Amino acid sequence: MEGLWIGMAGFGVVLLLVALQFPVGVALGLVGAVGIYLQIGYRPMVGILESTPFEFTASWSLSAIPLFLLMGSVIQRSGLAGHIYTAARIWMGRLPGGLAVATNVASAGFAAMSGSSMATSAAMARLAVPEMLRAGYDRKLATGCVASAGTLGALIPPSILMILYAIFAEVSIAKMLVAGILPGLLTLAVYVAMIMLRSHRDPTLAPGMVARASLREKFASLAPVWPLPLIFFGVLGGIYGGIVTATEAAALGVLLSLFAALLAGGFSWDLVRGALIETLGSTARIFFVAMGAIIFTKFLALTGISTTLARSFSGFADNYLLLVLAASLLFLVLGMFLDPLGVMLISLPIILPVFKAVDADLIWLGVIVVKYIEIGLLTPPVGLNVYVVKSALGGDVPLGDIFRGVTWFLACEVIIMALLIGFPEISLVLANRLGL
Repeated sequence: MEGLWIGMAGFGVVLLLVALQFPVGVALGLVGAVGIYLQIGYRPMVGILESTPFEFTASWSLSAIPLFLLMGSVIQRSGLAGHIYTAARIWMGRLPGGLAVATNVASAGFAAMSGSSMATSAAMARLAVPEMLRAGYDRKLATGCVASAGTLGALIPPSILMILYAIFAEVSIAKMLVAGILPGLLTLAVYVAMIMLRSHRDPTLAPGMVARASLREKFASLAPVWPLPLIFFGVLGGIYGGIVTATEAAALGVLLSLFAALLAGGFSWDLVRGALIETLGSTARIFFVAMGAIIFTKFLALTGISTTLARSFSGFADNYLLLVLAASLLFLVLGMFLDPLGVMLISLPIILPVFKAVDADLIWLGVIVVKYIEIGLLTPPVGLNVYVVKSALGGDVPLGDIFRGVTWFLACEVIIMALLIGFPEISLVLANRLGL
């Protein structure tokens, strides 16, 4: 019983340290190390601290993370985001709320390349918001649209969060990536439907309309974005066909992105050098937090808190909805204060044993976890995507307007989450049919 209280206290101290602006990796590792010392002593603690970093970073599966990050960085620096938005604007600009619809579609396309919600929001904020404001769009709709559409990067493969979840949950990375496709497209469809419905009912929200383009102009706009289907279907097609593993697919994605940049005339050694430096920094930050989470997880295992919670929650096996709602509340609260990586790595040691105990499908659970992390990117007081958009726009739009703008998209998330929880097949059908 004493170990249980130590575990709960450790969890509370981590949240306190994070609230005091300690780096998440430092908070997790420090509390985990102290907790291990209190449980089993100094020498075992030192042994765990010595072995954990190597055991974690030596995992072959983890090499997919820097490779996908490098692929996204090359694509971002090659200027593809601008071409994607231009093409989407020409094809969809005549729809109600056409520029906002185009922004959502372009964000989905860019998310499929970058794997990062915040990178997608930052790119689209600079490209799309000024054009929407010049067209007379309501600034809450314009900025809320960009902040919310950026969250598609957490779901549409290749998603770094999906890969990390698969590693921690010990499930297939390939299957996890596949599972995000339909939920990502569902999110996009619901967002687009809401924008069109609101713009149709209140034309003052989106008064500007793009000039009509000929069919020739429309197809011409697709020419610069040919790398998008090449890379997307090359990576996922290789996984689906069993030709490459997820890690090999990441390496293939890097080669395809470099090849696309070369053919498009955007290749340079400065691009490669900048992409490598950015990838090294991002990988180091992710791995540092993950190593702290591993140490913290070992501490929780020693306290027995995970086993106790799993045993307690096993009573919900007959009331599955209640268990999911309890987990949902945990993610919503954590998402208000922590960054996406912190939410995932702090919560997984608690919820994974619980859902394993009731024989839940861990692939479906991964989709739910990542969706709640998406929602956390929009909720105050620490809606990271909102702050990314604000940073990209400077003083042009007040922070309060952006938060009010995402309210409609959070309402959409209620519908999306109800569908994903009520119909797990949405998340599982592709992977199951492909036999992954």
